[in-house]
Amino acid sequence: MLAKLLLTTFLFTVPTLALAADPAPSGRYEQDGPHTSVTWRIDHFGLSRYTARFTGAKAVLDWNRETPAQSALTVEIDPRLVRTDFPFPEVEDFDAKIGAGADFLAGSPIRFVSERIVVDGDRTGRVFGQLTLRGETHPAVMDVTFNGTMAEHPIEKVAKLGFSGHMRIKRSAWGLTFAIPALGDDVDVAIETEFKPAKAE
Repeated sequence: MLAKLLLTTFLFTVPTLALAADPAPSGRYEQDGPHTSVTWRIDHFGLSRYTARFTGAKAVLDWNRETPAQSALTVEIDPRLVRTDFPFPEVEDFDAKIGAGADFLAGSPIRFVSERIVVDGDRTGRVFGQLTLRGETHPAVMDVTFNGTMAEHPIEKVAKLGFSGHMRIKRSAWGLTFAIPALGDDVDVAIETEFKPAKAE
């Protein structure tokens, strides 16, 4: 009974606190790992959208609260930290093949650096930047939804910002042409992330 009461109190109290919070101040933020996910998917023989995720994303956001369009974003991903959930690891280390294989991500760091941010709605915008993949760098655009902000998270007691992002690229532009068109050229990337104040260097 006590556990049920505590859970009920938590569920109904935390959202109220979050909605009443002041916005996070301007400054440098970094991704909050436990609350960040980067997943990608491609067409698989026209039958499904094969989906995997990266577990090693690191991002830095220089946040400008007064003028969000003047903010700046840098994202770095280790492609070797990919998780495909391939069900037969005794047959093949599929994660290693995708992350480091020459026909795939080649073990080369993935990096996205913003160049321009356009705010096009109350909570939406587009981040234009340069995406480095397999050692090649080309323009890419991320559509972003600003989910919310608070000067002090009710549990973590630090400022937080939350975003959802989506990016679609043609992998062939970066030389990743394996099995096209059986495996789709378009790669859809979905990002869910929270940012917290960056640690002092």
